[in-house]
Amino acid sequence: MKILIATAGSRGDIAPYTGLGAGLLAAGHDVRVAAQEEFAPMVRAAGLGFRALSAGPRRAPGQGRTLMGSASAFAADLGRGFEDLLEAGTDLMLLSATTAPFGPHLTEATGIPAAGAHLQPNAPTGAFPPVVAGTRSLGRFGNRLAGRFALRMVDRVYAPAVRDLRARLDLPPAHGPEVRRREERAHRPVLHGFSEALVPRPADWRPGLEVVGTWWPYLATRELPPEVEDFLAAGPPPVLVSFGSMASGEGERLSALAVEALRGAGLRGILQSGAAGLAADTDGILTVGDLPHELLLPRTAGVVHHCGAGTSAAAARAGVPSVPVPVTADQPFWAGRLHRAGAAVTPIPFGQLTAARLTAALRALPEATGAAGVAARMATEDGATAAVKAVERLMRG
Repeated sequence: MKILIATAGSRGDIAPYTGLGAGLLAAGHDVRVAAQEEFAPMVRAAGLGFRALSAGPRRAPGQGRTLMGSASAFAADLGRGFEDLLEAGTDLMLLSATTAPFGPHLTEATGIPAAGAHLQPNAPTGAFPPVVAGTRSLGRFGNRLAGRFALRMVDRVYAPAVRDLRARLDLPPAHGPEVRRREERAHRPVLHGFSEALVPRPADWRPGLEVVGTWWPYLATRELPPEVEDFLAAGPPPVLVSFGSMASGEGERLSALAVEALRGAGLRGILQSGAAGLAADTDGILTVGDLPHELLLPRTAGVVHHCGAGTSAAAARAGVPSVPVPVTADQPFWAGRLHRAGAAVTPIPFGQLTAARLTAALRALPEATGAAGVAARMATEDGATAAVKAVERLMRG
């Protein structure tokens, strides 16, 4: 089969799909990943074809833009020329949460089937509130109602981009909520690439919504750089501090805060620079750039992180306790899930992060005794293989 995986966002929104794509490739399928141009090397390193999306990175509100305005601008950028990604002979589209709103319209115009491939549980459920609404339960009825409202907001954000896409495809106008209801009645398949060790499949989800396990980023190397190996060998396991694509421009403050907290807790540390630009030049602290979490995290004593879906899963898989410092979007949800599973200490919202609070959280890391149990359960899962089987079942059906 010729499969197009389309995803967009930050690095954490793209990397898991290289693992999914590699699994499909190994099963004999022709796989292309559509993402922003900056991620082309990462995709091609996995042996996958690459198609460039026009969207820029997702940005937080600022410079006069509201969160809704930023999301709408992102959707508009993403929708431009989306139909040009489809090549002759494409058999299936696998769409992330950020690209899924375009799927029904492309299928209507081309006949090419589309399935969701999501990293978060976006479908409404009574089990928990929408992932972008924090962690406080509203009760089963309230959670489902809030989930429906969240989907309505997605329809609203994507409405202008969908309208433009349908016009380019010579399709008549369509009402977003009605399109969504039609998709749900047809039990449109959605594969979810996360672990049930953190989020069990809700019992009230409709048929077609599957949780298959985490899609791990393709690992292009099996070795850490020599300077990292030397640092690891020079003393006790360090704590990794990483904010991924978050906290841009806050590097100086966060670096000083992290060093003070690590020293206060009597721990060595590795600062992963990321978008924040973390850096420190002092004894017992190493600054690094991009490194495979699969190789580094099992050799640490814990990890301070923003709780993106990928970093949360990697920390849980490694069996090391987390200090969650969620910033925005689905990050408070994953922070809560890690804490609930016993794999993390009490989360510290990013806006409330201080050296004193981080020091206390680092000292409490040994109390997160559930980390090993979560890792043992995740070790039994093979998300990419399960997804390949699900995709092949889908196409046979």
